Amino acid sequence: MKRVRLAARIAASRRRRLGRRISPDLTETFDRDGFVLIPDFLPQESFASLRDQALAAALPAREVVQGDTITRRIAIDREAMTAIPAIRSLLGDPRWRGLIRYVGSDKSEPLTYIQSILSHRHVAPPDPQETLHADTFHATVKAWYFLTDVAADEGPFTYVPGSHRLTPERLAWERDRSLLAAAGKLDRLSARGSLRITQDELAGLGLPAPRAFAVPANTLIVADTHGFHARGPSMRPATRVEIWAYGRRNPFLPWTGFNPLSLPGIAERRVPIYWRTLNLLARWRPQPWADVGRKRPMDE
Repeated sequence: MKRVRLAARIAASRRRRLGRRISPDLTETFDRDGFVLIPDFLPQESFASLRDQALAAALPAREVVQGDTITRRIAIDREAMTAIPAIRSLLGDPRWRGLIRYVGSDKSEPLTYIQSILSHRHVAPPDPQETLHADTFHATVKAWYFLTDVAADEGPFTYVPGSHRLTPERLAWERDRSLLAAAGKLDRLSARGSLRITQDELAGLGLPAPRAFAVPANTLIVADTHGFHARGPSMRPATRVEIWAYGRRNPFLPWTGFNPLSLPGIAERRVPIYWRTLNLLARWRPQPWADVGRKRPMDE
């Protein structure tokens, strides 16, 4: 557990240096809850332009099937920026940039996509993302800027407030899970480092019940996904579309920058290069993220 404690201390140190970029009320909210929610993030005119351009754009897409749900991602690369010029109003917003850096405790540019969640598209077991989990043992950041309304029964993002903090109870729980993983007694995703937890276990860690975010379009949520989170259950076929960003870097680096992959001209090429690498690897081993050609976010 030494690496878990060390990673938490280094993340706290980096956040102290990055907190100047956002308002004190946002840092206070995040430090308490592990997430920040901002409704009406963009002016209505800017949001409407971004939504209309994004939903109309047919761009290279990848999809993965998990249980009864399809997740589709369209990279925000140079082609997408040309097709969706209004997205610059979001990506250039100082609050977007400042929050992602503070929550992720790093200045690196995140990987950014248009993400569509198409629930109940197969007769299959439930989506494994509907189980509460932590992405990894250290601070990471994910952001959801919703382009469509999210109903309470259509797969809302769900988070356990305060679960990003490394309390003695959380540390003991992590240690117990590591021993079970070493003994081969955990599920596949937990054994890979994304530890699952049941709602019944939360009270023992001093944590409240999960909070589900049924929110209107034009809402931004930025969260530390070291905290417990999940995709809420969907009661019927539904499609949720968002601008989704993800950042994770070596947790033991004490500095907040110096990432060459974030340089202009390189950052926007990372996802296309990664996808081409997946195409090469697919010759020898099947890849979960399938190339589905050009699609719009709402396409069936």
